[in-house]
Amino acid sequence: MLVSVYIPFLVSAALAVLARPVARRLPPRPAAWALACAALVAAAGWAGSLALLAFTGVAQIPEIAAEGRWSVAALRAEDPVYLLVAAVSALVLAAGAVSLGTAAVRQGRHLVRARRECAGLPGGTELAVVDDDVPLAFALPGKPGRIVVSRGMLRCLDDDGRQALLAHERAHLRGRHHVFQTLWRLTAALNPLLRPVAVAGGYALERWADEEAAEWVGDRKAVAHAVGRAALASAGATRPAALAVTGGAVPQRVRALLAPPPGRRSLPLLAGGLLLAVCCVSLVNAASDSDRMLDTAQWALCAARPAPGAGAEAGAGAAAPAPPGGRGHRPDVCCADHDRPRHGKRRS
Repeated sequence: MLVSVYIPFLVSAALAVLARPVARRLPPRPAAWALACAALVAAAGWAGSLALLAFTGVAQIPEIAAEGRWSVAALRAEDPVYLLVAAVSALVLAAGAVSLGTAAVRQGRHLVRARRECAGLPGGTELAVVDDDVPLAFALPGKPGRIVVSRGMLRCLDDDGRQALLAHERAHLRGRHHVFQTLWRLTAALNPLLRPVAVAGGYALERWADEEAAEWVGDRKAVAHAVGRAALASAGATRPAALAVTGGAVPQRVRALLAPPPGRRSLPLLAGGLLLAVCCVSLVNAASDSDRMLDTAQWALCAARPAPGAGAEAGAGAAAPAPPGGRGHRPDVCCADHDRPRHGKRRS
């Protein structure tokens, strides 16, 4: 457990470093799915490792040990984790849980507000044109979603640019990109190391929409021109939604559109899958080691109790020692409930 329980932390750190190259070098759609899966697995591994580390400290509280019927002394002898590490892990896990709850409430309000704005937009078509001179264009998720474009943005673009802009925003709605954004924001709230993954994921979503727009329009240069013009026109404007044609790193997006379409690459995806598999296996191994430690501590408590009749042998009227925690169950019954561990002390 000493080694395996920390591997999910290393995986999260590796993802923070590798997220940006993955988003820029892989085709955008596979990159977005890969980053979403990686964020989900890494966040679960992060929380699981923190919980295991925190439990090693919580399990040594006498009241908890009495409920679980294990020996505190035996658990301390088996456990290689310092109490300070366990306490810090408990605090980080609690802070992450609070941050996750806050982010979930914020995202829920954001989606509800987006749906209300969708319902309040004029017209019943997919496109809603608002009378505003500020250049704005974004997609609002809903049932169905709507594309909102201001008259100021339409005046900045030619016919090809307008077609590219609408295709870009339509790709956001068709791909349900707001679900990806929600996932990345929630996992980053739980695991701060995943914030670079959320940023890289946002770039991958914009590139995904760019590539679909280029395929729909049939002219990569026209889409690149539209993205650049829209970004320059809306510079300094406040966007009410993140799914916009001007989102992400615009210069990098324009360069990618002016280059040939990205080719498929299997090796990075396989390497990433292997990294996530290592994270899952290490967490399972750490949980198994923790379970073995508890079994050893439970057996130690049962074995320390006198056998039935030992009080009579010690002297007439002598009472057998009371079991720790004040529980009055019979030692032979307790030991029957827990098979004797066949392993030694693990320090791996």
